[in-house]
Amino acid sequence: MTRRVFARFTLALCVAAGWAGAAVAADDDYPNRPVKIIVPFAPGGSTDVVARILADKLGTEFKQSFVVDNRAGAGGNIGADAVAKSAPDGYTLLMGTTGVLSINAHLYKNLGFDAEKDFTPVSYTSLITNILVVNPEVPARSVAELVRLAKSNPGRLTFASSGAGSSTHLSGELFKSLAGVDILHVPYRGSSQALIDVISGQVTMLFDNAPSSLPFVQQNKLRAIAVTSRRRLPNLPGVPTIEEAGVAGYESLSWSGIVAPAGTPRAIVNKLNAALERILAMEDVRHRFEGLGVEAVGGPPEAFARHMRAESEKWGKLIKTANITVN
Repeated sequence: MTRRVFARFTLALCVAAGWAGAAVAADDDYPNRPVKIIVPFAPGGSTDVVARILADKLGTEFKQSFVVDNRAGAGGNIGADAVAKSAPDGYTLLMGTTGVLSINAHLYKNLGFDAEKDFTPVSYTSLITNILVVNPEVPARSVAELVRLAKSNPGRLTFASSGAGSSTHLSGELFKSLAGVDILHVPYRGSSQALIDVISGQVTMLFDNAPSSLPFVQQNKLRAIAVTSRRRLPNLPGVPTIEEAGVAGYESLSWSGIVAPAGTPRAIVNKLNAALERILAMEDVRHRFEGLGVEAVGGPPEAFARHMRAESEKWGKLIKTANITVN
């Protein structure tokens, strides 16, 4: 090797080492400016509520601002796409959901992003049971009565959702399929307006995430008919599961978790995951979650990635079998 070539080789190694050192330093210093957590739905829904609890705690953990940014639309795809196209530096995160990370790929032809390839899982944060709620004026106080009402009025009853392809939508479609009823789907840009319209009687029912609907049930503004999990909610011990109420094989759970753009340095992912593990184990956080009907989960990024893939397979089969489409 000539002296000139050796000099260039040495310079290249020094530059590479400098870049690597800068990257490590940046990772060690993370976060040194505000971090944005994009919630792909409107404010007030369960995803938003959970995100704000976690953002507040992350801010305390890192002594830096974690700001929730709501970007609703297209079943969560607008907000997710924005994160997928963001710089992979840990300063833009997504509060992902069942719909965005495991369902939408089976419903939309042109997402603009690939949930498995364009995101790096950070933490599986929460598991949420949906509640089948109806307007108090609806003449049905049980699943059996609701099914009879729907069968005697095919296509006239309506169910709201937080968006086409969301878990609240698929919960309703699964109910229609297993109960053999014809109910019209009415999608919204998040659950807040959906709740308002069910409360006002504009829409018959909603398979809503427990955190956003539970307060209205407790205030008697909505009637809880059943829950979508295989076990009853501690907050609603007198409300049966849909399977208990006669719809065999029914179970539909919603979940959320934080992901970052693909390529985000592993050191940053690990730093965030470790902080979220501590937060999800905090007694006050678990108490707040339980009061909302939410279960804190946690675990390593790899476990979250496996969960996302398994959920994608499950919902993909239902969507194909039931021939579910979005308009």
